[in-house]
Amino acid sequence: MATSNSTRETFDDSDTRHDEMHSTIETWLEDLVCEVDDAVSSEQFREWLDVQSEFHDYSPRNTLLIKLQCPHATRVAGYRTWQNEFDRCVSEGEKAVWIWAPIIARKCPECGNSSSYHERSECEYDETEPDEWNKGLVGFRPAPVFDISQTEGEPLPELETEAIGNADELVPALLEAAVVLEIEVEIVSPRKWSHGSAKGVCQYRLEKQPLVEVRDRENEADLAVTLVHEYAHALLHGGLDTDDERSKRELEAEAVGYIVGRYFGLDTSGSAFYLAVWKGDEPETLLDRLERISSTAQRIIDTVNKVMSDE
Repeated sequence: MATSNSTRETFDDSDTRHDEMHSTIETWLEDLVCEVDDAVSSEQFREWLDVQSEFHDYSPRNTLLIKLQCPHATRVAGYRTWQNEFDRCVSEGEKAVWIWAPIIARKCPECGNSSSYHERSECEYDETEPDEWNKGLVGFRPAPVFDISQTEGEPLPELETEAIGNADELVPALLEAAVVLEIEVEIVSPRKWSHGSAKGVCQYRLEKQPLVEVRDRENEADLAVTLVHEYAHALLHGGLDTDDERSKRELEAEAVGYIVGRYFGLDTSGSAFYLAVWKGDEPETLLDRLERISSTAQRIIDTVNKVMSDE
């Protein structure tokens, strides 16, 4: 996969700055499109997808049950699944997280019950034998699962999406820039972080500034790019709250983070893997959204540059 330029770009000529920035951003987005294509076809990404396919999507009520019992849960699976599929064992003394598991059995075409319940019901259906009935959902039963934090063994494959580089001056400047951009920001310690595996979140509030919360970490470059990512959400997506827009929102925000990080000399090529995860449309969608991405990136860059020049 290609890597971003590690030197900071400069646009010193005020007469040509606007056009140069637009042209450069478009070139960078074209680079990112190529990197996303490379990520999608990579062995690392395929291995990651294979693992993710073993984790089920849970219903809202099961998600609530999981969070109530294990608030920090990120990936849950059954005892045997952890052993057989992931070479991990549940640690001694860990308590199960209980969810509702579907019961699939042959069901009566008339009353919808399994054969045992059908026999005790008043249903008189007898046109076909029970062993000829189609299988379907007949109920739910309590089932134990365990979060990955309750297990030990072989590590799961991860995607290396973190930005790298020197951002010692960039992070403070971004925090100051938030005031100008009318965004409230909180850097939260990992111990107090309540948003699972998310690096950052943006909350839109009625008649208040958007609130960006970002999990603190040692990697200042990745912290900076996460701040930019959430700033992009705050500036672009206040009125978009439907699930079908989620991948599009993430695509735009990550592209803004890629551009701003690259401008300030950070290696943001890991964004390609992140965008590959959200890939619903073709990578060219990035270019279709160029104006929104470009203008937001420029706004953040200009604000941060002003903060730095005033110091």
